[in-house]
Amino acid sequence: MKISLIQQEYKGNKADTVAHTVEMIKKAKGELVILQELHQNEYFCKCEDTKYFDYAESFKKDVEFWRKVSEEQNIVLVTSLFEKVMDGIYYNTAVVFDRGEIAGKYRKTHIPDDPGFYEKFYFTPGDEIEPIDTSVGRLGVLVCWDQWYPEPARIMALKGAEILIYPTAIGWLMCPENRVDELCEKENTPEEKQKMLNAWLSVQRGHAVANGVYVVAVNRVGREKDESEVLGGIEFWGNSFIYGPQGEVIAKAGGNEEIIEADIDLKGAAEVRKIWPFFRDRRIELYDCLKRRYCKCD
Repeated sequence: MKISLIQQEYKGNKADTVAHTVEMIKKAKGELVILQELHQNEYFCKCEDTKYFDYAESFKKDVEFWRKVSEEQNIVLVTSLFEKVMDGIYYNTAVVFDRGEIAGKYRKTHIPDDPGFYEKFYFTPGDEIEPIDTSVGRLGVLVCWDQWYPEPARIMALKGAEILIYPTAIGWLMCPENRVDELCEKENTPEEKQKMLNAWLSVQRGHAVANGVYVVAVNRVGREKDESEVLGGIEFWGNSFIYGPQGEVIAKAGGNEEIIEADIDLKGAAEVRKIWPFFRDRRIELYDCLKRRYCKCD
């Protein structure tokens, strides 16, 4: 099966960004096409502003739009949309379409609250970790901050997910232009930036090995300013990738817009799990502590 990752930058407004996304999808050759986190707009969580809740008002129209794209292109399409349930309850939601049908959705369960990533202001945490069945396989769709945690990856794999998919928006903070920010400068040395990027790649590569599955992340690129001017903004680092079930690098992007594509073999991944039977040797009777916030030693 061929999969395609659409790594792109925000084009200044929703209409132009969406149009550009559709053109990239038309160029893609994969049966499974995956878009980055909150791909219709800028990454608005750089600051806290109630005006951005208006983006979620179009959720139903957005779902219908991407459903038609999936149907017209005859693809399985993984999107990332801002969902309004009611005033005060909003989700960061990945909706999966299967050749014109809604296959399922996943609401982001782990929500960050860090400088430049103020997502707790906008998103209610989802409360389900369930894979989504499609015509190309069982997809374990998670979102961005979820990628740092072994638990959701493991749960998806134990429930039969054949690919872990992470629509993502991550990058380096840009320091304010109008004042000196020593902490920002300290965290933005070339050495620190490389450490951050390596950590991001490494933890997800570990999910592939530990669970014997393919792992895919699709990140944004480009520089987006912080309208509040508290921070300079974010420089999204791209580097979208496809890892195989033994952690092998199948495809990897750079820091610019591009379509990343590769053929993957789901049957081959199943054979890897037979050779490396990590699931067999789990000592589940010893893991009760994982249900607690911390584990106290007697």
